[in-house]
Amino acid sequence: METLAGILLLYMGLELFEVRWQKADTMLRMLVRIHEEYRKNIFRFFLMHPTYLFALWLMLETRAAPGSVILLFLKTVDITAKIVLIREVFEKKEISMELHRMLMMPLEKWMPYLGLAVYPPLVVWAFV
Repeated sequence: METLAGILLLYMGLELFEVRWQKADTMLRMLVRIHEEYRKNIFRFFLMHPTYLFALWLMLETRAAPGSVILLFLKTVDITAKIVLIREVFEKKEISMELHRMLMMPLEKWMPYLGLAVYPPLVVWAFV
């Protein structure tokens, strides 16, 4: 039980690290921050997403428990969506008016922290 608590605290710390460096007042500004890391080096980009690496480890550690599979799937979708958005906005420079409006919408202060409510239960589920 103590090990699970330690693993959960580690995961939450990693999640807070990601929130901290990505946090912005609009989706576009958040995407700009993410793009800066992506442009520097793709390996650095993945290292700046330690919860993805954690999800890979969790999947191996729990032998593909349902919680770990779901966590890895969600983290993969998250990173894939970021890369697709980066390419659309910064490389192709072809975005629809709807996407432009969405990217310019202000984010509420609590929104970046939603991962702290969604993902930790999956970590616990992977070990139960």
